[in-house]
Amino acid sequence: MTELTLAQVAAAAGTTPATVRRWVKAGLVPQYPGAPAPWSGRAAAHVRIIARLRERGHSLEEIREASDSGRLAFGFVEELFPHHDRRYTIAEAAELTGLEPALIERFYATIGLGDASLAALDDEDLALLRDSVAVLEAGFPFVAFMQLARVYGQALAQMADASVRLVHLYVHEPLMRDGVDAVEMAEQMSELTRQVLPLAAPVMQRLHARFLQHFVEQDVVGHMELDVDSSAELGRLRVAIAFADLAGYTRMTEELGDAEAAGVVERFLERVETSLPDSARVIKTIGDEVMVVGNDVAALTTWAVDFQAAEVQRPLPRMGVHYGDVVYRDGDYYGREVNQAARVVARAAAGEVLVTGAVADAVGSALRFEPIGAVKLKGFSETTDLLVATSVPGT
Repeated sequence: MTELTLAQVAAAAGTTPATVRRWVKAGLVPQYPGAPAPWSGRAAAHVRIIARLRERGHSLEEIREASDSGRLAFGFVEELFPHHDRRYTIAEAAELTGLEPALIERFYATIGLGDASLAALDDEDLALLRDSVAVLEAGFPFVAFMQLARVYGQALAQMADASVRLVHLYVHEPLMRDGVDAVEMAEQMSELTRQVLPLAAPVMQRLHARFLQHFVEQDVVGHMELDVDSSAELGRLRVAIAFADLAGYTRMTEELGDAEAAGVVERFLERVETSLPDSARVIKTIGDEVMVVGNDVAALTTWAVDFQAAEVQRPLPRMGVHYGDVVYRDGDYYGREVNQAARVVARAAAGEVLVTGAVADAVGSALRFEPIGAVKLKGFSETTDLLVATSVPGT
């Protein structure tokens, strides 16, 4: 367990030792047994939060009540991470890693770590920067590296955020409702997290390897079936894009309430994710809408038709599928064709799969396409041929 001095605790919180002593005397730090005992990482973390709360205008009495109720019982996490006394400036980190200071700043902004992280670089940061240097020196293109850094940063930030919020919702809040003492609460959460957190890294590593294997295979297959255009701009791909959402979702939230409606969306997204063909994946979800991209337009469109045929629970989904050239950047897909696919789904009815002429031409006779005419989609000056896709009778 990390042991700290009062001076170190005060410095990390941006306050003075005398102020920290007053907080302890006032009973604001239940994790600290009192002088002359050394400070644990748990208690030091509590002091930092008190300092932040004071900066935001909270009174000592408000903070005391929060501490007593266990609302601030989070310091258990602090003891699970390495403590580094050594801190580096950006200039020092640049000299030690061989990176330009401006590049370090750009890298941290890209992965989503702000100025506070740059103001307190430690040995872990240096290791991260040195690993990044090794990737670039191995020949990985800088433009691709920065895009990958952004994707990793966003994905890992979402994972970390979910971990904290789920522990709060399903562990921390139930303990508070049961009236568990603040110190006992911190100890229970510490024990749970101590057992679970070390598993996070190996789980992520194994999942990453599994997904890498899957997408390498998909990429190889895609290259075999793709006519490479040597004149095409780097970063452009020809893919099938599908958007799906729940018709009448807004009305459903009013009738059922937000929590029940969220459950309906969760089950819908789970059915989408578990039924997709290997050549497609979910790119993002926004509320009840999901965006799917695939290399095989026939497989994705057939999936959409089969998915709709199996849906019986209301509100029924509606789907729009388009096929065209897109820009791939930062793990996402951009461009006119993506916008067009999003407009197509907006014209679809509940339980319907609406596709563009490009999809029908690429899929051919594997499915049945019923033209509904040339439609002017919002934001597009020219009309778009739309068709309703259904399975071929007898198949």
